[in-house]
Formats: sequence, C-alpha cells, structure tokens
Amino acid sequence: MVILFAPSEGKRPGGTGEPLSPGSLLFPELYSRRLEMIRLYEAVVSLGDETALSELFGLKDAGEFDRYKVPFAQAATMKAILRYDGVAYDYLDYPTLDPYAQEYIDRHVIVFSNLFGPIGAGDSIPDYKLKQGSAIGEAAPETFYRKHFAEALDELIGEREVLDIRAGFYDKFYVPKSRPVTMKFLKEGKALSHWAKAYRGKVLREAAISRPESVDELLSLDIEGLRLEEIRETKKSKEIVYSIC
Repeated sequence: MVILFAPSEGKRPGGTGEPLSPGSLLFPELYSRRLEMIRLYEAVVSLGDETALSELFGLKDAGEFDRYKVPFAQAATMKAILRYDGVAYDYLDYPTLDPYAQEYIDRHVIVFSNLFGPIGAGDSIPDYKLKQGSAIGEAAPETFYRKHFAEALDELIGEREVLDIRAGFYDKFYVPKSRPVTMKFLKEGKALSHWAKAYRGKVLREAAISRPESVDELLSLDIEGLRLEEIRETKKSKEIVYSIC
C-alpha cells in the first residue's frame, strides 16, 4: 500500500543533514527536472521585491523573509516528515513513534511538496516557504510536476493499493492511475474542512503503529474517536466515510 499525503504551510527550521543533492529525494533520475523549479524559486527569492516575496511565501511580515533566503546549496536538511509542522503532522507526532512505525512511514508515504513535488516521507529537504497554489515566476508547480512526474509515480506504485489522504488541491499534482481510496470525516453529519487534517494525521499515526499492508487491514483497525459509517464506491474511487465520535 502507498499512502499519499499533503505537506503543510508551516515548517520546522534548522536541520543537521547535508544540503540538497540528487540522492536526497525520490526519483533521483528526475532531479534535473526538480532543479528547474528550484532554480526558478531561488531566482525569485534572491531578486524579487517585497511584494513578490510576500506573494511567494504567503507572508505579510517582511521581517520573516530572511529565514528563507539561505541558498539550498548551503542549507541544512532534515527528513520531510519532520520538517513539516502543521495540524496533520502534529496529530501524526512522528517523533514519538517507535522505530518500526517510523520506518513504515518512511517506506509507505509520499508527500506532495509545493516546491519539490512528490517526495518520500524520509527524504531530506531544506527549510523553505511556498504558499499553496502560488506560481513561481510564470510557472505553476502543480502543472509542472503533473507533466513530468506522473509516469514515474505510476511505475513506482504499480499494482499496489493507494490510500490518498491529501487535500483535494493536490489532485492537480497527480491522480493515481489505479482507483484510489480516499477518506471523508463527518461531524454531526457535516464534512470537516480544516480539522480533517487532524484526522488524516490520526489515521496515519494508527497506520504506522499497526503497519497494515492493505486497505482492508487498515479498515479493520479500531481508531479512537472515529466510527466507520460507510464505504462509497464508484468506478474512479473508493471513499471511506468516518464520523467523529
């Protein structure tokens, strides 16, 4: 089973890993393609005015810009799953998982970075800031990565089941060739929006602890705070509906 996951706007600073290199990320053979987006990003960061940087970073306070101006060739890295620091990642709480659970995350999860594209959870990335949906110069990252990485993702996934617990925006980066399994979380009959992130993180944590190799094994788990309501199947997808309890 392969699990597709979204990044977060927030990032943890610092790191102790070596700077970004072809071996840092999933699909090293496509690193030259990633470099196209990376170089565009670094050009905007180094040459852009305050307005351009505010739009790129999604920040209003210019005093925060300097943190993201360190060239990637000099910037320390850390695991992507540790770098991201948002609601879903808080509920996953990767640092408190045992080594076997962490290894499960590292092997099974692909994160869709707005800058770097599809990366492994255990891949090493530098600190960066790119607002979801922002263009880099004239380039749209989601269009670029869909064009150049979809085939590689299809080959990597092969016949394995896909659990897609990304936010809907990330369909613009990649839609699995095989029928994906998605999840919806309801509270009092209404679909959660922002707080769905928390339950995606919670599901991922429970998966890491139990280490299921199929969706059926995942569905057999008793996840605290969630009740399985129904499974909705179409030709294109299979949606698991949970209620918050």
